[in-house]
Amino acid sequence: MFMGEFQQKLDTKGRMIIPSKFRESLTEQFVITRGLDKCLFGYTMDEWAKIEEKMKTLPLTKKDARKFMRIFFSGATVVEMDKTGRINIPANLREYATLLKDCVVIGVSSRIEIWAEEEWQSFYSDSEDNFEDIAEDLIDFEL
Repeated sequence: MFMGEFQQKLDTKGRMIIPSKFRESLTEQFVITRGLDKCLFGYTMDEWAKIEEKMKTLPLTKKDARKFMRIFFSGATVVEMDKTGRINIPANLREYATLLKDCVVIGVSSRIEIWAEEEWQSFYSDSEDNFEDIAEDLIDFEL
């Protein structure tokens, strides 16, 4: 399980260090792709296989299912961590998530998310104000 929030830097070649708390679970190779809300999603190879199986059940006759699958899978790439825990984020994914220099990597249960710091701060500020309302609408059990 991934959890926590970590400030990271992207270098001029598009490389970023994965937080040490996430490295062991992600292993040397993992998948990153376009996520929702202008961030990138990162999955272990095992979790990616589960996602792929779920996606196979989407109805190909539905236009939105086809669009989602095309965007989600066309952005997917296997990245490899070097000995220092760095990965190289492809240019198309950096552009999608507006990753320039300052990034935030967060753990969200079964995946990590990579955000441009400004995008994360904006998302967090908007959501923090409504956190209780969001929880009330979604959760039918006590935390």
